[in-house]
Amino acid sequence: MSDAKPKILLVEDDPGLQKQLKWSLGDYELVVADDRDSAITQLRRHEPAVVLLDLGLPPDVDGATEGLATLQQILTLVPTTKIIVVTGNLDRSNAVQAIRLGAYDFFQKPFDPDTLALMIARALHVHALESENRMLLAKQSGSALRGLITSSDSMLKICRTVEKVAPANVTVLLLGESGTGKEVLAHGVHDLSPRAGKRFVAINCAAIPDTLLESELFGYEKGAFTGAAKQTAGRIEYANEGTLFLDEIGDLPLPLQAKFLRFLQERVIERLGGRGEIPVDVRVVCATHRDLTGMIKEGSFREDLYYRLSEITVKIPPLRERPGDAVLLAQAFLERNAQELGRNIRGFSPDALNALESHAWPGNVRELENLVKRATIMADGTQITASDLSLEPGHADPQPLNLRQARENAERQAITRALNQTDNSVAQAAELLGITRPTLYDLMAKIGLK
Repeated sequence: MSDAKPKILLVEDDPGLQKQLKWSLGDYELVVADDRDSAITQLRRHEPAVVLLDLGLPPDVDGATEGLATLQQILTLVPTTKIIVVTGNLDRSNAVQAIRLGAYDFFQKPFDPDTLALMIARALHVHALESENRMLLAKQSGSALRGLITSSDSMLKICRTVEKVAPANVTVLLLGESGTGKEVLAHGVHDLSPRAGKRFVAINCAAIPDTLLESELFGYEKGAFTGAAKQTAGRIEYANEGTLFLDEIGDLPLPLQAKFLRFLQERVIERLGGRGEIPVDVRVVCATHRDLTGMIKEGSFREDLYYRLSEITVKIPPLRERPGDAVLLAQAFLERNAQELGRNIRGFSPDALNALESHAWPGNVRELENLVKRATIMADGTQITASDLSLEPGHADPQPLNLRQARENAERQAITRALNQTDNSVAQAAELLGITRPTLYDLMAKIGLK
């Protein structure tokens, strides 16, 4: 792992402020420029993820025209750069204008070092997430599991399972809440199998009335019922030599479960109104959000059918249990929607990212996709906010990503806990913490505890 400090470009013409920022941002390598031309030169040379930009640049040091022009030029050259603008106390309107033009955030002089450090850390985090998302999308372009974007260990493990299972001609049962991506994985099973060049036929058992489902699956002969004007092949027969995906298999009616079980056992079907058996060679993949074992106990799902379907069972975790995936997926949906809709939207605001990470996502990926598409249409600025997503901003304070800040928070919590447990006895607290009393006094002074 590299020990190199992250590079940040500071565009500031005041030598005093340059020196102050260099001192307070010791965790980063600060590259300095004092006007627009030198800023563009340094940008091309170092390609920093974050730029601190003073809007009052020469020759318009008392205004913001040169700073805003620099902002636009930077984003034209490197649209992924996160720009944090620096303004004076009376320049809020210019800061708002900068945000509209695509700046990530702003801070006012005189600045608080801790707040600025946290702001930079979050900007670097967002930049890293977006970079990871682009790499994942690039990998997906050549992957059979197309459409599946994830960085969570649980989903990556499922991807490896699908890769192992796909070549084997076994029935696969996908279990998971609605909207978790069961059909994407079903496509993956098909695309990685020897049947990839054949048909992938999908049918949703919950979307077709019970009276029509049998004819949809098995087909019918001419005259089998009123309106049956010609012989028609069913979905199972149509998928011959390919893959049949039965979504919401838990909604298959009991009478039809028996007929489908016979097909799985014998690999032959009979059309409605027909007398002859038709052999069918098809790979079956099923999915449901229902608790099939509970339905077996209730008598609404056949146990023998369940064991036929679940030769390989894959349980897909909901989005709320896949850390980091909500932001990754949201970025992917935003890029696609912005391109399709012709919207110049570059990313998500800090409150939107916090909302994405803290929302429970009862509708999973489908809910996320719909919210991002709506927000892409409705957003007024170049960033999507929590309000655009119709989500409440996360109430939990974001955890610091900067190692120094994380260490200080941990020290504060440990010291406070030790003092509480020892009734504020410094000597006993130092013993609990495994340090000397003078060291504890120094740490208490550093974090502001008396």
